[in-house]
Amino acid sequence: MGRVFKYLLYLVLIGILGLVGYALVSDLPPPADRVVVPVTPDLN
Repeated sequence: MGRVFKYLLYLVLIGILGLVGYALVSDLPPPADRVVVPVTPDLN
């Protein structure tokens, strides 16, 4: 029974590492506290 828990722990750790790696590599949206306002040039 101890082997099953060890393999389950390994699977959980691999899953956590995969999620962290995916979050680091994927394009994350900008933070909500920073408002991005487009700049329109005055051409007159």
